[in-house]
Amino acid sequence: MTLHKSTACDADHCPIRDVLGHIGDRWTVLVLKALEPGTLRFGEIRHVIEDVSQRMLAQTLRRLEQDGLVSRRVHPSIPPRVDYTLTDLGRSLMEPIGAMVDWAVTHHEDVRAARAAWVPPPSHTAL
Repeated sequence: MTLHKSTACDADHCPIRDVLGHIGDRWTVLVLKALEPGTLRFGEIRHVIEDVSQRMLAQTLRRLEQDGLVSRRVHPSIPPRVDYTLTDLGRSLMEPIGAMVDWAVTHHEDVRAARAAWVPPPSHTAL
């Protein structure tokens, strides 16, 4: 892959690190995929992603909201009800994420086989 001037990474401006660093973490894609069909409450998202902790889901949703990918709506009720929805910006990300998910599903066994067959190189000691 060649980095063009518009995608070059320098210390002050690196769109690849800045944006894809958030999207590429362990939970973000799962949260975005959970919200793809429509609006969900916090507990419903946790139900879809069973192994995410409450704290991690809250952090992930907060960061997605900060990045403009998810909107959070608080309904004035007792107890308070909070809904999460993909924004237009978040929806624009679903096609490339869908392609990555399809790739992961298609090549999952190949990746697992490569991991199982991998032998670490011998350690090199400094002279």
